[in-house]
Amino acid sequence: MKRDNPIKDKSFAFAVRVVRVYKFLISEKKEFVLSKQFLRSGTSVGAMVKEAEHAETKKDFIHKMAIAQKEINESMYWLELLMETDYLTQDEFESLSMDALEIMKLLTSIIKSTKANINH
Repeated sequence: MKRDNPIKDKSFAFAVRVVRVYKFLISEKKEFVLSKQFLRSGTSVGAMVKEAEHAETKKDFIHKMAIAQKEINESMYWLELLMETDYLTQDEFESLSMDALEIMKLLTSIIKSTKANINH
């Protein structure tokens, strides 16, 4: 599903990957606690980005993007924990982490540029 909006595209694609990892973890690895946390934080990134589309003000937009930033950061934590506890392989971890880091960088850039636009 291509939207020509990098943060929306990437956060949605990440959410799809998160759902697939969650399904794998509960069916194949019988892991239900960490995977649920990862599912929640990983899918809420895109939801907050989507919510920011209809922000009432620039400050509201920044606030919603900052929540998305916190959620991707939390997702990175769960990824590390899943890898360190042998639920994810190093390759799976690195692939997902690269996507998460890219989203983090995009969100940080969007927040910084929006703040700069407000101040000028």
